[in-house]
Amino acid sequence: MKTLQELTRPNIWKLKPYSSARDEYKGAVASVFLDANENPYNLPHNRYPDPMQWELKTLLSKIKKVSPQHIFLGNGSDEAIDLVFRAFCEPEKDNVVAIDPTYGMYQVCADVNNVEYRKVLLDENFQFSAEKLLAAADERTKLIFLCSPNNPTGNDLLRSEIEKILREFEGLVILDEAYNDFSEAPSFLEELDKYPNLVVFQTFSKAWGCAAIRLGMAFASEAIIGILSKIKYPYNVNQLTQQQAIAMLHKYYEIERWIKTLKEERDYLEEEFAKLSCTVRMYPSDSNFFLAKVTDAVKIYNYLVGEGIIVRNRHSISLCCNCLRVTVGTRVENNTLLAALKKYQG
Repeated sequence: MKTLQELTRPNIWKLKPYSSARDEYKGAVASVFLDANENPYNLPHNRYPDPMQWELKTLLSKIKKVSPQHIFLGNGSDEAIDLVFRAFCEPEKDNVVAIDPTYGMYQVCADVNNVEYRKVLLDENFQFSAEKLLAAADERTKLIFLCSPNNPTGNDLLRSEIEKILREFEGLVILDEAYNDFSEAPSFLEELDKYPNLVVFQTFSKAWGCAAIRLGMAFASEAIIGILSKIKYPYNVNQLTQQQAIAMLHKYYEIERWIKTLKEERDYLEEEFAKLSCTVRMYPSDSNFFLAKVTDAVKIYNYLVGEGIIVRNRHSISLCCNCLRVTVGTRVENNTLLAALKKYQG
């Protein structure tokens, strides 16, 4: 890969970050805080949160088996997505390459940051060719975005192709593993030391059942994490979010139980959904959702809305003509969906 200085925008590389009161105070235990212009009343919500979330990162590192210095925490994964554009992509000059279809926020962040976004279409099995992605890149390509399991297709990308990109691309490879907990494929967190150009995204929104607290994770080399931390907002993860995440980390056993149950429900729902008269094709899933081709996605989606059931209509997305994306729910929710579709008169 290119050196990190070559990949980083010059103004970001030279940037002196804002230093908050809580950044400057370290070390000794204190009981009187008169440094941050806080209101002394209304404990504990009157105090600014830890800007670097060290307690949370320390607990998380034990589960993820990654040192705290290799972890960035943000306001959802969307913050980390935006920050890699802001840190590494010069507006109107640089570009990024991504598979298509995939998570829509990559392109939104590219557009917001005025960075060219180059799409490379997946094949009929929703797999990608490393050669095609590398061919779409040039000397101004700073990032390649991959999502595995991919959204909205639900499948794991071929590990051999991901590894080829990591070996041969000179820029940073952003691998979004938001749904990896539901897959049998091992996380690429195990490969961080092997690939210095790898950035892995994960989230508390899916397997952890914490979409409401908006907490995303990025894992990378200490140098890359340092750049992201330098340009983030000072208190980007609020205290309530940190406290809830810490509470969830202390009951990781329950998360593992949820994952096991959801995978079993996925298998059940896929099997029953395939039997429906409106189902044309089921696509294999390694996530907590699946993609299904149906007879008329728009009509069926609208019918389900009328029944009080909301799925995602992906009809307008590349390669997803007449496809619905269905999230796995509880057995009661899944059976409610199936019962409604058995009554559907297409």
